[in-house]
Amino acid sequence: MSAIAAVLRSRPVVLMLSAALAIPALTCTSAAADERFAAAERVLKDDVVLTAGQGGTIKVKETIVYRFAGHDGFQRTFPTRTHESLTEDRVYRLENLRASSPDGGPAKVASSSAGTNTTVRVSGGKKLTGDHTVVLEYDLRGAITRMGAAEELRWPVIGGWKVPLDEAKATVDAGTMIRSVNCFTGPIGSTIGCTQYYTNHTHTQGIYAQQGMLPGEYLTVVAGLPAGTTGGRAIYERRHTLATAFSVNAVTGGALGGLLVLLVGGVVALYLLRGRDARVVGRKAAEGDQPPVAGTEFEPPNGVRPGQIGTLIDEQADVIDVTATIVDLAVRGYLLIEEEDRARTGRLDWTLRRLNRPQADLLPYERILLDALLTAPDGSGREAVKLSELGGTFSTKLAQVRSAMYDDVVKQGWFARRPDTVRSRWTIAGILVTLLGIAGTVALALTTEWALAGLALIIAGAALAYGGQYMPAKTARGATVLAHTIGFRAFLERGVIPDGDETAARQRIALFSRFLPYAVVFDAVPKWAETVKDAGERAEGADNLYWYEGPAEWDLSKFAESMRTFTLATSGSISQSRGL
Repeated sequence: MSAIAAVLRSRPVVLMLSAALAIPALTCTSAAADERFAAAERVLKDDVVLTAGQGGTIKVKETIVYRFAGHDGFQRTFPTRTHESLTEDRVYRLENLRASSPDGGPAKVASSSAGTNTTVRVSGGKKLTGDHTVVLEYDLRGAITRMGAAEELRWPVIGGWKVPLDEAKATVDAGTMIRSVNCFTGPIGSTIGCTQYYTNHTHTQGIYAQQGMLPGEYLTVVAGLPAGTTGGRAIYERRHTLATAFSVNAVTGGALGGLLVLLVGGVVALYLLRGRDARVVGRKAAEGDQPPVAGTEFEPPNGVRPGQIGTLIDEQADVIDVTATIVDLAVRGYLLIEEEDRARTGRLDWTLRRLNRPQADLLPYERILLDALLTAPDGSGREAVKLSELGGTFSTKLAQVRSAMYDDVVKQGWFARRPDTVRSRWTIAGILVTLLGIAGTVALALTTEWALAGLALIIAGAALAYGGQYMPAKTARGATVLAHTIGFRAFLERGVIPDGDETAARQRIALFSRFLPYAVVFDAVPKWAETVKDAGERAEGADNLYWYEGPAEWDLSKFAESMRTFTLATSGSISQSRGL
């Protein structure tokens, strides 16, 4: 009894295990059934008749005996496109597709093309079993090729099935004597001969047969016909690739020609704008190339300030132009520059100290710069600031100073519009044109053969953005001032000051100081500093300048190196952005 009870107690577990094992079997029943149906289906016989007609159109009638196993139709694949070259395809066109069935088989036909193949699907309204006959008819164009003094018909007439095929037969009815026949079986391009091929007794029909074909295989028939039998020819289409997308044609040629005109026009426009500057400068340069010393008076050309000259020369308010303005403010008595003793502090630094002098003769950008230097981050004023304290905090104020410098050169009448605005407009326009060209090129390359037109737009946009840097043009007045500036720069670069009794050592120092800010703009400080290296020996007590004080044991012989490092340190400090 105990053994029986044990079995009974374990029975629910056995039943549960059996149910669990049955679940996957139930879930795969449908898939297994489909596989069994597919395995059971096959083409019993495929008999095709091809009738060659005028114009190269071939009438095809295909009689298919298909064994169904639960599906409502079948499909087969025709290779209707081959790549003849990088840019050209040979195409075969199936037209006027129709299907019928004498015994209730599927008779609805549809086709779709993808890549190099066309898939024809024949379907009905219900699932079928058993053997049914389907007649598929279509017109074929492009299968005739002219071969010298003859024509050749070549077509994979049977195949592309997903199921095995037992018996295949094809007949080519040429209506005239066939010169030669051949056939191949297997994949497209196979050179394996078929089971049987021959012509009838009148040589007007080619007959081809193959016993047993695997899914995906084809029976390709070949018939050599006399010249002019059909008048057909192969059909070729240009294939859309990157090679064809960027081909040269009427549209792209016109676009490239237009680009050339645009570039030439841009060069002409730049010549007219910049050439005018050059002509005026060339005419006036000789007048400006005179030593600006007359007795005890010395002034730069037309009283132009260093920052103005820097902006005028390269049409940009650079950091070095702001640095030169700081030096100029010191030379003119608004600031005192004090060099700290590196031996005492352990680092090289300078103090900019405010001097009490009315600001009535300051230009707007100079006033903005002076206030920015001597205003603490909290907005309060200060009497002095270390150069090292400007690092990371002055960059936003620097932008205001540079903007005011652009406004100033327009106010002076040297430019019709702010150079930075002109550059920005041209650059933005060039970037927009370039982006439009990129988008257009991609779209055209994907859909047309006009991608070069988009590429031309990209080049034009890039040229516009680049050329925009040269578009700011000086007025005639600005070009005249530039001519005198060039002469003044030549004087400074020579680094020679008239010497003699009439020019005392202290005047020499004053002259050096007055023109030093301009030497900063012209990058001529080392050369210009040579003119004053011995001023301390000539003038008693000239161990400092009135606007620059060095540490103990410092004299003017060391000033050239001090000024070189000061300008570098100042430019770095005022342009340095605060890190995150």
